[in-house]
Amino acid sequence: MTEVDVPQTRPPEPLSIHIVKASNLKLTKIDNGQRPSSGTSKGTKGDNVQITVKVEFGEKVLGESPKVDCVPDTPAEIDYTATLNCSFEDPLVLDEISYKPVVLTVTEVLPKEKKQKEEKTAQLGQCTVDLLPLVKGATKHHYNLVINPLPGSPLETIPPEGPKPEMEVVISVQESLLEGTQIDQGNLMTLTIESLYSTPESWTMTGSQYAYAAALPIPMSADKETPVVFANGALKPSIDKEPPNRQKKWAVPGSAQGNSIYIPESFLPPDNIDDEDGEFKSKDDREHRHTAETEKLRVSWNTERRCYLDSLATKSFQDKIAKCRYWPVEVMRLPQPAAAKGKKDTKTHKEDDEGSISYHGVAFVNLAPLLYPGVKRIRGAYKVHAYTDHAMHEKTKRKTGFGEEAGKIAFNILNRNSASPFPKKAGKEGGEKKEKEVKKGRSMSIAQHQQANPTPGGPGGQAPTEASQTIKSDTGSEMEGQPPVNVEGQQYVDAKAYVMLEISLTRPLIPKRPPEELARRVAEYIPPRPLFPKRTDGAQRAVEDFHNQVGSVANLILDEFRDQFGDLLKVDDEPQTVEAMESRRQKLIYELNSSGKYFAFKEQLKYAVVKIVREKYLKTSAFEDRQELQTFLSELYVYLIDQMHVALGKFLALEDQAPIPKPLTDSAQLKHFAREAEVNGNYELATKYYQERIARNRNDPSHWFDYGTFCLYINDITKAEECFKECIAIDQKHLQGLLLYGVVCTLSERNEAAETFFEAATCVDPKSILAWTMLGLFYDAVNNEIGAEMAYLEANKLNQAAAVAEAKALRDDDVTKERLARGEHESEDKEVDHDQGGLAPPSVPDIKQPSPPSSDKPPTSARSGKGSVSDTRRMSASKRSDIHLRPEQSPQLQDNVGSKIKTESSTSRPGSHYKMGSQRGTPQPAEETEEPPIREPTPVPRCSIYMQTIEWLIEVKAVPFTERALAHELLSPMGGPTSGYHINYARLKLQKKEYKEAENSLDEALQFDYQNPDAWALMGHVKYMTNDVEASRDCYERTISFTSDAAEMHSIYLRLASIYLQEEKFSNAKNTFLMACKRSPSCVSWLGVGIACYRLGELAESEDALSEANILNNTDPEVWGYLSLVCLKTGRQLEAEQAYKYALKLNLSDYDLLTEIQHVQQDVGFGNPEF
Repeated sequence: MTEVDVPQTRPPEPLSIHIVKASNLKLTKIDNGQRPSSGTSKGTKGDNVQITVKVEFGEKVLGESPKVDCVPDTPAEIDYTATLNCSFEDPLVLDEISYKPVVLTVTEVLPKEKKQKEEKTAQLGQCTVDLLPLVKGATKHHYNLVINPLPGSPLETIPPEGPKPEMEVVISVQESLLEGTQIDQGNLMTLTIESLYSTPESWTMTGSQYAYAAALPIPMSADKETPVVFANGALKPSIDKEPPNRQKKWAVPGSAQGNSIYIPESFLPPDNIDDEDGEFKSKDDREHRHTAETEKLRVSWNTERRCYLDSLATKSFQDKIAKCRYWPVEVMRLPQPAAAKGKKDTKTHKEDDEGSISYHGVAFVNLAPLLYPGVKRIRGAYKVHAYTDHAMHEKTKRKTGFGEEAGKIAFNILNRNSASPFPKKAGKEGGEKKEKEVKKGRSMSIAQHQQANPTPGGPGGQAPTEASQTIKSDTGSEMEGQPPVNVEGQQYVDAKAYVMLEISLTRPLIPKRPPEELARRVAEYIPPRPLFPKRTDGAQRAVEDFHNQVGSVANLILDEFRDQFGDLLKVDDEPQTVEAMESRRQKLIYELNSSGKYFAFKEQLKYAVVKIVREKYLKTSAFEDRQELQTFLSELYVYLIDQMHVALGKFLALEDQAPIPKPLTDSAQLKHFAREAEVNGNYELATKYYQERIARNRNDPSHWFDYGTFCLYINDITKAEECFKECIAIDQKHLQGLLLYGVVCTLSERNEAAETFFEAATCVDPKSILAWTMLGLFYDAVNNEIGAEMAYLEANKLNQAAAVAEAKALRDDDVTKERLARGEHESEDKEVDHDQGGLAPPSVPDIKQPSPPSSDKPPTSARSGKGSVSDTRRMSASKRSDIHLRPEQSPQLQDNVGSKIKTESSTSRPGSHYKMGSQRGTPQPAEETEEPPIREPTPVPRCSIYMQTIEWLIEVKAVPFTERALAHELLSPMGGPTSGYHINYARLKLQKKEYKEAENSLDEALQFDYQNPDAWALMGHVKYMTNDVEASRDCYERTISFTSDAAEMHSIYLRLASIYLQEEKFSNAKNTFLMACKRSPSCVSWLGVGIACYRLGELAESEDALSEANILNNTDPEVWGYLSLVCLKTGRQLEAEQAYKYALKLNLSDYDLLTEIQHVQQDVGFGNPEF
C-alpha cells in the first residue's frame, strides 16, 4: 500500500499571507511611562513612528516585515508576504489549518537613545487571520481586520467613537487545498463548547483555583479517533453576566492576547429553548435553567474548534452515530499550572499534577438528529453524569473514555507546550513520550489500577492523591460485579449540571432530497395526465370546424327567417304554394344582401374553408396555371357542398331532440350509496357506484381515490394501485393519494418507491401532521429508527403548534366577547348616570379591567396578560417537540385547567417575575407582589399524532399501518390504553372481521367511558355481525338515546330498523327508517320505509316510499318486487306485471319475497304473465 500511496502524495502547497497595509494608526507622542526607555519622549521625525508586523502560526514564527514609517492620516504600506508551507504528507494538515489562526502582532520600533546599542520595541496590537476559507476550497480571500490593542498600548487611548486601526490582509494559495473528492465527500465540523451551568456546590470563587476542560473524541480517519480538548474553561460568578452577543474564542489562540483571542465575526447564536435539541426543555427544567444561569456559578468556555473530516472520517462518523447515537463529552477539573519553571521541585510537582483530573463527568450527546435528512446543526443543553467506565460502555459502547489523555493535553495547552505547527509524528512519538512521563509517580498507580482492576480502597500501588481516588472510582471494578462509584462526579448529578454545546457541519451527513427532485421522481413513476386532450389542427379538425360554422350560420339564417315570416306562417292556415315559397326566399335573400348579413356569413365561413384548403388539400401557395386553379375550385366546391349537407343534416331536424336529463344523484350521494353498500357487505353494488362516479367525471382525483380505498378494503391491491396511480396522474400534489400509493408500495415491498412518495407528501404539505406521521410509520416498517424519530418529532412539533394556535384563537374570542360585554355594561351605566343627573357613583362594571391573575383564582384566557401569551407561544413553537406529555395531561386536564394552574403556580420560580412588566392591571398590594405570578398553562394537543393518523388510516382501510400506529399510540405519553384507543382498535378488528377481539376491546372502552355512543354503536355492530339480534338491538337503542350522536349513525338506523322488521315491530321500523331518510336518504332507507308501510297496510305511503327508492336506484330487484305487491293489492294489473317482470329480470334472489308475490298473484288472479 505504501509503494502505491507515495507517488500519489501531493507536493507541499505554499500558503501566502500578504499584509497589504495598515490604516488609522494614529500614534502621537507618548510619555516616558509608556515607553521601555526612560529618556525623552520626542520622536525622531516629528510624529512619525516605525512599525513592524510579526506573523506567527501556532508557535512558529513565519516572518517579520521590515520597518515601515507610519504617518498620521496616511495608510502605512507594509506590502509584506509570509509563506506557510502545507505539507500533505500529514493527514491532519487541513484540520490544523482550520482551527489555528495566523497571529499578526504590530510592534512599534522606538527611537534609539545616544548610548543605546539596540533598538527597543513596544507591542501595539494584534489581529488574527482565519484560514478557514482556504479549507473550504477558496484560493484567495481578502480581510480588513481590526487591530486589537494590547495591554499598555497607546492604541487603548483611541476613543470608541473614533476610527479603529485596521490591517488589510490577503491570504491565497496557487491551487485549492481541497481536491475534487475532498470537496464532494469531505466535511468540516465545528464544535462549540459554551458553558457548564449549575456547577457542584463545593466549587467556590475563593481558595484554590482550578482550570476546567472539556473533551470529546472526533474521528480523524476511518479507524482512529483523536480527543479534541477545550482547556480554557474559567469559573465565573453569577454577577459576571454573559453579554447578549457572545463572541467565540479560538481553541488554540497561540500567542494572541486580549481581544485577539476571539474569532472575528463569529458569535454564539441566541437560540430559543424550544429550538434546541438537547435535554432540559420541559417547564420545570426551564425554571432550573433560569436559576442556574442567573444565580449560580458557571464554567465558561465560549470556544470554537473546527475539525476537518475527510471522506473516510465522515463515513466513520456517520456509521458510529448509526450504531450508537450517543457521543461522550467529558468534563473535568484540572490543577492550575505551576508559575515557576526550571526548578527541580517545580518539575516534580508538574509531573505529579500533569493529567491529574478531578470531578470527572460526562454528557451523552444524542447525535441522531445529524442523521436526519438535511440537518447540519444541533445545539442544546445536555445533562452531565458522573463518569464511570460502566456508564460509558452502556451508553456509547466504548470501553473507556479519553479522560486521562485529555487531561494531559489540556495541561500541556495550559503550559503552552503544544506541538509544532505540523506535528508529523505527534500522534505516535509524542504520545509515547507523554505516556512515559505520565507513568511516573501518581499516574503509575492509575495504570496499575486499570490493569489489575482492584476494588476501590484495596491495597496495592502508591498512596493515592485526591485526583487518583477519583480516577479509581471512575474505572471501578465492573468485572467483579460491584457498581462503579464516582463520588465527585455524582455532585454533577445532584446539582443537575448541564453543558451547553453546539455541533455543526458544512454539509449534512444525509442530504435531503429537494422538493423539485421528489416531484420529478413522482412524475417518473406516474407521469401526469393532462386534464384535457391535446388539440390538433389536422384535416379532421378542419372539417369539424367547417361543420360547426355551417351549423352556426344555418341557425342565424333560421332566426332571420322566423323574424320575417314567423307570424305570417302561424296565422295563414292555407296550404303553402310554390309561388309563395319562392317569394319568401327572394325576400330573405334581399334582406340578407341589403343588411350586410350575407357578407358577414361569408366572412364567418371563410376561415373554416381556408383551413380545409390548407389541412386537407395541403395547398399553401398560389396557383401558376389558371386551368389547374379552376379544376381545384370545382373539386373544392363539390366537397364543400357535400359537407354542408352533412352539417345541415346533423344540426337541423324536423323535431327538437329531447334534452338529456341531468342525473338525480350527485357525486356525494353516489359515494354515500357506495359506503352504504360496503357496510352491508354488497361489494358488487358498491363497485358499481364507485365506477359510476368515475364514469361521470374521470378527471376528479377524489373519485379514483375513493375507489382505491374500497379496493384496498377488499384486498384487491393491484386495482387499488391503479386507482391511486390515476389519482396522482391527475393531481401530482394529491396528498392522500401520495400517502396511499406509498402504502401500496410498502405492501408490495417496493420500499424505495414508497419512501419517495411519503417524502413527496411531506413536501406537498410540510405542515401536515398526517404526512409526517405516515413517513415515520414507514420508517418503522423498514427499521429506520433515526428516520422515524425525525418524522415523529416534526409531527409532534406541528401538533403542538396547532394546539397553541387553537388556544390563542380561543383566547382572542374570549377577549372579544369580554370587550363586547364590557362595552354593553358601560353603555347601560352611562344611561343610568344620565337618569340620575350624573350624581350616582360609577358602578362595578365601569372599573372592570383585566388584571394579573391572583394566586387564589385561576385566570381565564381572557385575562391573561400579553407577556404570558407571548411566552406560551414561545414555549410551544418547538423545533423538535417530542414533548413527553404526562398521561394525566390528556383531555381530563383540559376540563380542569383551573385546578392545574393553581398547582403549577405554587412551583413557579422568581425567575418569571419579569413577565409582570408586560401585564397591565390594577395596582396590587405590596404583600401580594411577593407572590410568584401564575404561568399561562402550556396548551395540550387534543390527541396524539398517532390517534389523528389512526382515524384516517381506518377510514382508508390501510390495515397494516393502522396496527403499527395503534402500537405507537399504546406507548405514547399522550396515549395509552384510553377509550379512544380501544374504540379504534375495535374498528380495526371489525374491518378484519375478528369480532371476539373487537368485543373485548369495546368492553375495555366502556369501562373508561360508559356513555360513549361510538363504543355502544360498535358493540351493536359486533353483536349484529355475530347474529346476536337482541343484544345488538339493545346497543343500537342505547346509542340513539344519547344526547350526542355516534360518528356513523346511518348504518345504526338501518340495522336497528331491519331488526324491528325481523321482530315484526313495523311501526318502530318505519320510524327508524324515516330517521335514516331524514339524515341521509338512500334506496335502502326508502325501501325499508316502503316495506314497513306495506306490512302496516299503508299502501299509498308504501308506494310513495318505494317510488323514492326506485328513483335513487332503479336496478334494485327488491324494490320492484314490493312495487308489484302494492300494485297487486291495489288492483293495477299492468303495473303489477311490469314490476314483476323487472324484478325477475334483475334476478330477485329473495325466495320468501318471490313466494309471497306468487301467492298474492294467485289470490287476485293476475300479475303473472304466465297465467
